[in-house]
Amino acid sequence: MDVELSLQESSSEENPAAEAADITATEGEKQELTQEEQAAAERRAQARWYVVHTYSGMENKVKSNLEYRIESMGMEGQIFQVIVPTEEKLELKDGKPVTIERRVFPGYVLVEMILSDDSWFVVRNTPGVIGFVSVDNKPVPLDVEEVEEIMNRIASKEPSFNVEFRVGEKVRVIDGPFAEFLGTVDEVYPEKGKVRIIVSFFNRETPVEVDFLQLERA
Repeated sequence: MDVELSLQESSSEENPAAEAADITATEGEKQELTQEEQAAAERRAQARWYVVHTYSGMENKVKSNLEYRIESMGMEGQIFQVIVPTEEKLELKDGKPVTIERRVFPGYVLVEMILSDDSWFVVRNTPGVIGFVSVDNKPVPLDVEEVEEIMNRIASKEPSFNVEFRVGEKVRVIDGPFAEFLGTVDEVYPEKGKVRIIVSFFNRETPVEVDFLQLERA
């Protein structure tokens, strides 16, 4: 009994050391992982956004093809994102607003990447790609402000009207207090879905603001 008890106590005393070793190893792995993540973040910081010209209507296909090539060719450390920028727009159909998804830049995709001979080759030789937007045959990255503007348009959750009216265009009011009046578009407010038109009222030219839904081309 005494011998058995002694063995149990000895085993109990060894466990804390083993557990400590396990904890130390785990902390080492965490530290190593953190270093890897830091290195990846530093590499990602070197990336820029480039515009790639595609054949018309093949933007999504190019995105799929390129993402497959990135994975199959092990280019995840140089090519990070492929985006087909889209935004929601409101259009009038049968007098009612309908939300549609519209490409911001038809015929183009955006690629976040570190430009090198290898990454250029992978992107340039993707089926459906015509080439990079370049100057003197050298791909030109987007400015930070341009990227922010594009990303804000993509992230916007409020669809805006797809503007169909232009300044100087003749229109007819079909609803509201000025129904049946003819006018000329003076200013367009896409963010509000409104138009300011000039109508003849009491023999005077008067500016009035109406909704897109209340207008049609004359």
